Amino acid sequence: MKLIECPRDAMQGIPLFIPTEKKVRYINKLLEVGFDTLDFGSFVSPKAIPQLRDTPEVLSQLTLTSTKLLAIVANTRGAEQAGSYHAIAYIGFPLSISETFQQRNTNKSIAEALTALDDIQQICVSTKKKLVAYISMGFGNPYGDPYSIGHVLKMTDVLVTMGISIISFADTIGVSQPDQIRSLYSSALRQFPSIEFGAHLHSSPQKALEKIEAVFEAGCQRFDGAVKGFGGCPMAKDELVGNLATETILSYLDSKQAAPRLNRTAFVEALNMADEIFSSGT
Repeated sequence: MKLIECPRDAMQGIPLFIPTEKKVRYINKLLEVGFDTLDFGSFVSPKAIPQLRDTPEVLSQLTLTSTKLLAIVANTRGAEQAGSYHAIAYIGFPLSISETFQQRNTNKSIAEALTALDDIQQICVSTKKKLVAYISMGFGNPYGDPYSIGHVLKMTDVLVTMGISIISFADTIGVSQPDQIRSLYSSALRQFPSIEFGAHLHSSPQKALEKIEAVFEAGCQRFDGAVKGFGGCPMAKDELVGNLATETILSYLDSKQAAPRLNRTAFVEALNMADEIFSSGT
């Protein structure tokens, strides 16, 4: 089971700037835990996501471990910048099946985003990075754009033909239901057995456990979470819907004897540190 911790997603919607030194201290603690991957920052316009304008400075001060680093980009310029850093293993790009959200999130149409994604895949190949494609609004959207599981699978097929091998379905606004989750992942895993599928789900705390269980039972082996459920997408709608809390994911995986080996002492220290880090930006 791969656990991806997402401090980038936890931080990006916080309005007041979290000082760089606090980001560095927190992310370095998360690097001690032993997560498979840390979604640590982004190379996007500081006008769009001002909270993460210091990603290069943060990166230069990290104490690297076996945990791999992932950075989010919104265009080829960001991918070229991320690709220039040896420490970054993964580059993530948010594609959407919602035309409205694609425009809001990356200022592109879906067609333009697919062209950019193809270029970013080539950048990843040339810089020896792996591309993680997120299919956002993968479980529905608030804009009335067309949605169906078949629609998601059709987009998945497009990505597979580009040579992308890691695809994460994103519930950007927390609308997914357990039966829908099981159906989508079961269908995707059956239709594309060579693809590594991930789950990036936003959820209220009350519904988190049932969603985690549905993802696990469907056979997904890649979970995104954020300590204490902080985060949400500021481009999606006014009210942020938090991430799945990493401690809730871990508790469930422990109950199934499926949790990866982690430094639990460092994880508890990160939990204790999180309130201080995130209160400094509110």
